[in-house]
Amino acid sequence: KLGEQKHAREPSSVQQCMHLAVVACGDRLEETLIMLKSAVLFSNRKLCFHIFAEDSLRPEFEKKLKEWPSSHTKKFEHHIYPITFSVGNAQEWKKLFKPCAAQRLFLPVILKDVDSLLYVDTDVLFLRPIEDIWHILKEFNSTQLAAMAPEHEIPKIGWYSRFARHPYYGPTGVNSGVMLMNLTRIRSTQFKNSMIPSGLSWEEMLYPLYQKYKNHITWGDQDLLNIIFYFNPECLYVFPCQWNYRPDHCMYGSNCKGAEEEGVSVLHGNRGVYHDDKQPTFKALYEVIRDFPFEDNLFQSLYYPLQSKFLDTVHTLCGRIPQVFLKQIEKTMKKVYENRVIVYLGANHRY
Repeated sequence: KLGEQKHAREPSSVQQCMHLAVVACGDRLEETLIMLKSAVLFSNRKLCFHIFAEDSLRPEFEKKLKEWPSSHTKKFEHHIYPITFSVGNAQEWKKLFKPCAAQRLFLPVILKDVDSLLYVDTDVLFLRPIEDIWHILKEFNSTQLAAMAPEHEIPKIGWYSRFARHPYYGPTGVNSGVMLMNLTRIRSTQFKNSMIPSGLSWEEMLYPLYQKYKNHITWGDQDLLNIIFYFNPECLYVFPCQWNYRPDHCMYGSNCKGAEEEGVSVLHGNRGVYHDDKQPTFKALYEVIRDFPFEDNLFQSLYYPLQSKFLDTVHTLCGRIPQVFLKQIEKTMKKVYENRVIVYLGANHRY
């Protein structure tokens, strides 16, 4: 049936690696490295990085990652790929929105041996272990094959609900900057669509979908994903806003209840806020993680500088709620500290 998976056999064993994919072109080298650094700092399980980069950046990634201390490089393995598009016109895909961002649409086609992965934009920072969002994959029902957060919490001030000229998911659309994907299910599903009565596979659908809607989309590949899940809503799991927390969640007043209650889990600094002074709270987090020496004490060299920087942001709407940004990162650092103390004591003491 349309929208349902063929009964393809999915890998039964739990993968050793948590797979993280990112696409970097243009001036996104540093941003991407800081994102990867935040993933390594707070996660306890093995990570597999899949970095898609244009030709000029690939040797730079290799060089920079090799400079990281061995105590951290042993926590991950990385693979670096060229930008490639399996269907349609490569130059059109490259210019769809931000440079090369459409590459994410082709991850199920390229990473044929990967069962599931987490895709993030370069301007994302993890404030807690990746394994915490990875667990959401186990919450998928039998038809769900991807997970994203809403584009906005309030329809009357959301972008899609006011301006979209194409179909979109739910009342406000979804934001694709943080996206969990069960690639096995995506590869084996026939998707309902607005082009032909029968279903199409993911790869078959991408270019015709782009051709049909290219004059009506503003946000590129994110709009295409919204169109896909508009026609296949049963395939999407929607996770709450604290897993994709953006300036929109605080710059007009706080509107992400999950973050108010639990703290921000994944920070998404879109609108270029890491690099200007419009949202100093976001910039402070980026700079503190960027400047943190790998081997230093997390509380002393990361948490305390962060608290100090936040004092300078209280005049902004986002800066008025520092506990929202600090809650998860504080909890994560306590866990890291406890784990190290327990490991140290276990290795050096008998009970």
